[in-house]
Amino acid sequence: MTIAEIARDFAHLCRTGREAEAAARYNAPDIVSIEAIESPFARCVGTEQLAAKWAWWTENHIVHSIAVEGPFLHGEQFALVFAMDFTRKQDGERGQSSEVALYTVRDGKVVEERFFY
Repeated sequence: MTIAEIARDFAHLCRTGREAEAAARYNAPDIVSIEAIESPFARCVGTEQLAAKWAWWTENHIVHSIAVEGPFLHGEQFALVFAMDFTRKQDGERGQSSEVALYTVRDGKVVEERFFY
């Protein structure tokens, strides 16, 4: 698959609520995930740590909607723009956020994901 094909399928899976399927299909076993905020999950390495980060997110938030723009391609990278509407379970506070996710692909797998808020 080309990077364009991977990017389009990855975006489609995210748009249809199948983020876990996108990760299972495209993430490299040693993927690096870098968040733009300080947290226990600011830097994760490997699919197990990413699964723990995703589990924390889903356990602590109710997601009402996610909109996905893109992909935007550049060489071995693609970006997606996510707009989320969610409620934090801890305090019931509802919020919206936007982020840019930059994915680097090598040998048909996402080897790095970087998030910008």
